[in-house]
Amino acid sequence: MLEKQEPLTESYFYILLCLYNGPNHGYGIMQQTAELSEGHVKIGSGTMYGATNNMMKKNWIRETLSTNPEDKRKRLYELTVLGREVLENEILRIKHLVSCSDRIIKGE
Repeated sequence: MLEKQEPLTESYFYILLCLYNGPNHGYGIMQQTAELSEGHVKIGSGTMYGATNNMMKKNWIRETLSTNPEDKRKRLYELTVLGREVLENEILRIKHLVSCSDRIIKGE
């Protein structure tokens, strides 16, 4: 079990989310983030580079090798077990926030 963690930034959240179902490269993560967020979140290359380096230091993600010969030069990232746990805990935290908000708004 993880210790209480600080909320993830939107960039970190989307990067981890984009890796949830398998490895992806930086440009693919940037495109998928824009698509998932309907254009509300755009991760630039500088943010992507800094975030992935930081998350590798935290052991949330790691670089992996591509099985596609065309992608051999691209950095490919995948979630670690810890990274998956961090993302799942953040999703639970956000769901709890929404639940609390719903109770207040609905007057419960």
